[in-house]
Amino acid sequence: MNDYFTDIYRIAGRDIKICSLYPAVHEYCREYRVPEEERQVLPEGKEEFPAVYITPQDIAYENAADEKLQHFSDADLEALAVCRRIAEFMPAYDTFLFHASAAAVDGKAYLFAAESGTGKSTHARLWRELLGDRVVMVNDDKPFVSIIRDQVMVWGSPWTGKHRLGSNISVPVKAVCVLERGETNRICRISAAEAYPVLIRQTYRPHDPGMMMKTLQLIDRLAGMAEFYHLSCNMEPEAARLSYETMKE
Repeated sequence: MNDYFTDIYRIAGRDIKICSLYPAVHEYCREYRVPEEERQVLPEGKEEFPAVYITPQDIAYENAADEKLQHFSDADLEALAVCRRIAEFMPAYDTFLFHASAAAVDGKAYLFAAESGTGKSTHARLWRELLGDRVVMVNDDKPFVSIIRDQVMVWGSPWTGKHRLGSNISVPVKAVCVLERGETNRICRISAAEAYPVLIRQTYRPHDPGMMMKTLQLIDRLAGMAEFYHLSCNMEPEAARLSYETMKE
């Protein structure tokens, strides 16, 4: 198949040309589409922004990467392939993909990081129940994190998880909270060194050695700039109250 479905999207502040084999990915990314009036007029044959061209091999890779995805259609797998291909080159722009639930309150973002199934999305939901409209979900699954002029920013992305919760916005990061399940609710400030293993596991790690080195440098910068907390929590409303009241100070 040589014909592509093509459009331009602005993701994490970067205009990206997506060329797909199926049209579904463009519906998936529609909120990030760059309006025609905002697009650069480039000389024919010249591209000044990165382009992603998806191949059948990319789709096959996604299918083989996780057995839980084997019931997905090729069109659904292509959306994941686009995400992976973008994450591969984003470190060149001081940005990386971070597996977390990112919620913003009063213009500051809090990132909840943990292994899948721990309860990141559930805890973010408890924040929404506690704080109401003050909470804006930046992204419930795969936000991008960038370090711009010595400030850590989190960006929404089209890949918002099964609940499809997210916004096309960017917000300064206040804190990163490492979650684990517990019978009682306890939260404490931790060092960057204590948080580092989780940062590594939850960050997308590019295959290209140069991009991987750049990613590690960005994680080091994040470790030196953000606040880190460890939260052991149950799924009760008090867990959200404790974590918010502690981290907002």
